[in-house]
Amino acid sequence: MNDMCAPSSPAVAGMAARLALVPGVRAVALGGSRARGTHRPDSDWDLGIYYRGGLDVAGLTALASAFQGGPVEVAGPGGWGPWVDGGAWLTVDGVAVDWILRDLDRVESVWSDCRNGRFEVGVQPGHPLGFWSPCYAGEVALGRVLADPSQELTGLQKEMRRYPEPLRRSLAEAAWEAEFSVAAARKSAPAGDTLHVALCLSRAFGILAQSLHAHHRTWCLNEKGALAAAAALPSTPADFAERAAAALRGLDTAAVETAADVVREVRAVLERP
Repeated sequence: MNDMCAPSSPAVAGMAARLALVPGVRAVALGGSRARGTHRPDSDWDLGIYYRGGLDVAGLTALASAFQGGPVEVAGPGGWGPWVDGGAWLTVDGVAVDWILRDLDRVESVWSDCRNGRFEVGVQPGHPLGFWSPCYAGEVALGRVLADPSQELTGLQKEMRRYPEPLRRSLAEAAWEAEFSVAAARKSAPAGDTLHVALCLSRAFGILAQSLHAHHRTWCLNEKGALAAAAALPSTPADFAERAAAALRGLDTAAVETAADVVREVRAVLERP
């Protein structure tokens, strides 16, 4: 496994092939920054393990321990919360490798919702602004399939690379909540309720990032890097990320009004064809 740091790692491909033999596993895909080519040398390797029905967690645990050369705890379906099914954190030859479980039946159900303009935002540890269900489709669309004996994930990926127009409209329209959140923060700022103001403004900017990505038919997977990614999209208001960061540092009345200006400008962008 000494080639783990290679840009396209045969070691990771071999790991994926062995994972695909575990009962219940249907496909394995590389995700995160390494799949998108935006990784740093020290970036983790994120492997999405797509399964159906009963999953052999004991088999996964034995395999993980063999790869790491020591005991590894594998969280089975639901072990990490309602949306991030479970998985494991491994260290292989000094390199972090994350296994993330994905229920393929649920991914397909979410994809059906996306095509009909429906989405959910669920509470999930590790996602302070909530887990946005279209992330499932985005992960598949932007990932690199490493093992897929039945070609199920490969087929889905071909579909998911075309952003659904109903979802684009729904997520763009969701920006109304950003305005609502700023209005709530406006009531709390004079009292110095920084927790409530911080939560409201964070929520507002997170929604705007999702809406801007959707407007440009681009998948937004989570909060990490979302402001910078949204700022780089065409027609995003000037200094979007900088003004958002300033508002989140200030958390006072002036910060709320800065956020209100950003929301107003973004919503004007979203109204354009």
